[in-house]
Amino acid sequence: MPRIYLSPPDISARDHASVDAVLSSNWVAPVGPALDAFETLVAQRAERSHAVALNSGTAALHLALQVLGIGPGDAVACPTLTFAASANPICYLGAEPVFIDSEPRTWNMDPELLRQALQERNDLKAVIVVHLYGQCAEMDAILQFCEEFGLPLIEDAAEALGARYRGRPAGSMGALSFFSFNGNKIITTSGGGMLLSNDAAAIERARYLATQAREPTRHYEHKAIGYNYRMSNVLAGLGQSQMTDLDRRIIARRAHFEAYRDALSDLPGIEFMPIAEPDAPNYWLSCMTLHPDESACSRDDLIEALEAVDIEARPLWKPLHLQPIFQKCALYGGPVAETLFDSGLCLPSGSSLSGDERARVIDTIQACIQDATT
Repeated sequence: MPRIYLSPPDISARDHASVDAVLSSNWVAPVGPALDAFETLVAQRAERSHAVALNSGTAALHLALQVLGIGPGDAVACPTLTFAASANPICYLGAEPVFIDSEPRTWNMDPELLRQALQERNDLKAVIVVHLYGQCAEMDAILQFCEEFGLPLIEDAAEALGARYRGRPAGSMGALSFFSFNGNKIITTSGGGMLLSNDAAAIERARYLATQAREPTRHYEHKAIGYNYRMSNVLAGLGQSQMTDLDRRIIARRAHFEAYRDALSDLPGIEFMPIAEPDAPNYWLSCMTLHPDESACSRDDLIEALEAVDIEARPLWKPLHLQPIFQKCALYGGPVAETLFDSGLCLPSGSSLSGDERARVIDTIQACIQDATT
């Protein structure tokens, strides 16, 4: 039987036609009508006024921090339960990450621990909040605390395109926000990202830096250090097509999460990621925890059992404060993220996953847990 992947690209005949149309137009540079159209589509979905398409979400965060003036001697608050790309750009600029633990209701940044960090550290210059696995953080409290302490908020919505928080789209709430279109995301441009804001000057500054900081002259003139960060018009053609399919993908991924939860929640030791608002996440990945004190099967046992039948599953993000490169960084809390990492895993969740394939995953997990308890 073919391998079942965690979150593979979902490419349609319409996607092929869209890319073919861009190639036929000969707009194959990091400029062109597909790029403009893709920026408009994503900005509209996120209810933002301005957007710039880039070659990665990491580039988007790097530019967001630069636009905010982050530099050496500064500190930036960031959740610890996330991918390293949420913190690496802080270090690109010579600043220091300050890690904040998760809260158990959504697994996202704990607002009260953020407030404690804001009260105790006068070197904090910005906050990055991550909407983990497609579910938004507790944004009302986080926005309130950022406003109270006068710090700008960057929304890392890399995993959350199409998600909402109390009616507001993911990516609409911070001073700046960004999405990722990596191959494993809910829509893809193979690689890519987008930075968004309602601040026209911030996005124009980011666009300028992303195009090698070229001045508007006939010759090549540079007054600042720039980057080669723009997205290709060809890849934007793929993104443009994929955006038209976003809602179907959310429905498909939600169906996977609910099917897993309904079939597996009664097994000893299994709990699924809590969902604060069932209609709000984009259900990018279906995540669960398996507590070995309640089950004879460990998280790693289960991943190995799935791998033995060619099914990909992965642990939750390893907390950044446990990563060797970040172990000297400040941390507020830590036990929640550590417990989630020790017991948590992500199940196959792609929008192209069939019902039969999902049943294979469920059957394998049920057999593994039952075999371990007999």
